[in-house]
Amino acid sequence: MTKKPDGILPEASLSLDAVSIDTLSIDPWAQLKKFTQARIALGRAGSSMPTKEVLDFGLAHAMARDAVHLALDVDALETGIQSQNFATLRVHSRAPDRASYLLRPDWGRSLDEESLSALADCKKQISEPIDFLIVVGDGLSSLAVSRHVQPMLEEIRNALPAEWTLGPVVIASQARVAIADEIGQALGARMVVMLIGERPGLSSPDSLGLYLTYSPKCGCSDADRNCISNVRPDGLHYAAAAKKLVWLAKEALRLKVSGVALKDESDIREIGQQTTLELPSA
Repeated sequence: MTKKPDGILPEASLSLDAVSIDTLSIDPWAQLKKFTQARIALGRAGSSMPTKEVLDFGLAHAMARDAVHLALDVDALETGIQSQNFATLRVHSRAPDRASYLLRPDWGRSLDEESLSALADCKKQISEPIDFLIVVGDGLSSLAVSRHVQPMLEEIRNALPAEWTLGPVVIASQARVAIADEIGQALGARMVVMLIGERPGLSSPDSLGLYLTYSPKCGCSDADRNCISNVRPDGLHYAAAAKKLVWLAKEALRLKVSGVALKDESDIREIGQQTTLELPSA
């Protein structure tokens, strides 16, 4: 480029015909939005968010609140589970209603007297020890339970060893995770898994969690459980969750532990089995 006599470079001329408008306006973050429901690439309007994003946030927040307060249709759930040829048993926590459940988390972790009596009667009818007990709890998202429990149960049954003895599917209302330990202890189960609605997020009001405990009993802590989270079609798929769960259950039986003492190495083991080391020939 030639300088002017005063030493200043001439202004460069830019032809819009030579530059794609799309090249100038495309936001690379927008391409990543199709891979996640997380709130990224929201854009802006001046110093604020666009009106559409503000409205979407309000909708997501309302859906999360509704998921917490929405009552689980236990009759419909039980009918659906029974149609899959599972035996069922209903129990209830010490929380008499949803408001009490939210205000007193400790009530959701223990059974009421009527439920304890029902479990005692059920145990008398069990002819052989239960290897694997499934408990379904509404938790903080009954929406997750009503949408995902039935397909999840089908995948679990397909993945479990045929020789394992299953107990009835126990449906617990106004339940927290720890209530499964008391249920498992009452029925003498070797292991218990709790399928429960997780605390809703702004992009996932229907996330299901699976919590596995070996040798369940009252007083177990979170450190004694293995958690598989975000089970739903837009998160961890049912078949993948069932595979992880059964792998953990088999290892729990072998090692006689669960929780922090049991690491999920199912993916690592699978890669190791599929990979063969070939040494170069001399």
